[in-house]
Amino acid sequence: MSGRQLQTEIEIDAGPERVWSILTDFAAYPEWNPFIRFIHGAAEQGGRLEVRIQPSGTKGMTFRPSVLVADAGRELRWLGRLLLPGIFDGEHRFVIEPIAAGKVRFQQSERFSGILVPIFRGSHYRDTKRGFEEMNLALKERAEAQEAPNNRLEPTAHSATTQPER
Repeated sequence: MSGRQLQTEIEIDAGPERVWSILTDFAAYPEWNPFIRFIHGAAEQGGRLEVRIQPSGTKGMTFRPSVLVADAGRELRWLGRLLLPGIFDGEHRFVIEPIAAGKVRFQQSERFSGILVPIFRGSHYRDTKRGFEEMNLALKERAEAQEAPNNRLEPTAHSATTQPER
């Protein structure tokens, strides 16, 4: 049985709770996530998800993984399979690691195993890794934008609109 692993990481200037809330807000994925186009289901250990991945420039695929770990603020991991166990399995893992106050290292990885792994070489791994990197960057941008202080000015008495006298 052959295996292969892909891993990427990025530092994000946001706390683990913020990153987790974005990562597990599956309904918002179509707004920001260029790699995982949608997830239906809940981030609950033992649950099933419906996941659509589509690295840029590819057709993409939809699969139904089982959630192995859902540790709030720390790790989300699932296992997806092609047909039966041992043919082509993918264990996808997101890890949020605090590295300083208000800063985390976000790691995204996948461990592929099964008899068909040798067939899925080259472009499949390049496309998937590119998808990881694009998602990581989009997550960073979204988390950091939401962590930024609110710079909107409050209306003042002078800015209130007045009605002309009649």
